[in-house]
Amino acid sequence: MNIYDSHTHLNDDAFFDEVPAYMARAKHFGVTQMNIVGSNAQLNQRALQLAHQYDNLHAIVGWHPEDAKDYDDVVEKNLIEQLADPQVVAMGEMGLDYHWDSSPQDVQKKVFARQVAIAKDLHLPISVHDRDAFEDTYQILKQADVREIGGVMHSFNGNTEWLKKFLDLGMHISYSGVASFKNATEVHESVLQTPLDKMLVETDAPYLTPTPYRGKQNEPGFTKFVVEAIADLRELSAEEIADTTYQNAVDLFGINNAEN
Repeated sequence: MNIYDSHTHLNDDAFFDEVPAYMARAKHFGVTQMNIVGSNAQLNQRALQLAHQYDNLHAIVGWHPEDAKDYDDVVEKNLIEQLADPQVVAMGEMGLDYHWDSSPQDVQKKVFARQVAIAKDLHLPISVHDRDAFEDTYQILKQADVREIGGVMHSFNGNTEWLKKFLDLGMHISYSGVASFKNATEVHESVLQTPLDKMLVETDAPYLTPTPYRGKQNEPGFTKFVVEAIADLRELSAEEIADTTYQNAVDLFGINNAEN
């Protein structure tokens, strides 16, 4: 069984000094491809560094809504240069976060819309962070007409109404460890209604650790338990979920060196 963790953070301080060890653990769990996702200057640079160092790691670079207040022309110029790197498979993570609200909402919306425009210019898919901001996130994506580039709603935790709206925009839907949480009934229903050809899996490590390790630090290898949770909900084999989501990720992100 080969699993593709479509959104993880081996560039985070929690992992960065021990990447080979976490990659070995991931391989033990069947996780053989990963997207290393940036969100600010340091984490973008680290994502690129790891993608150049390891064939099965792929970089996503962008500017997180929590850091939107720091986005300026210098940041944008550097970001566009990084996006030209052949190891970059998407732009992100970008989006809106009204939970922490560490950047003003109007600034978040402006920076998000600007990044979507850049991704369209460069013909790159996008990785979207959406927390407590479904309506504004949807409206920005809809107005930008993102279907031509596509992308993923990362760690989706919305109900089936929002699921349909984002699917109608052509977006893929990625599920994290939340899908394994016993009381996450809305997410469970969305898992059941997501077309398999639009589904991805992820850890968002070091966050959102799935059952049975909930309460401990997450890591890429634990994508296996996300796959198993989805398989149980869908009454399918873990192998089918793993194979399908793996191929979906390869197709969406244009991975040429991945062997399933």
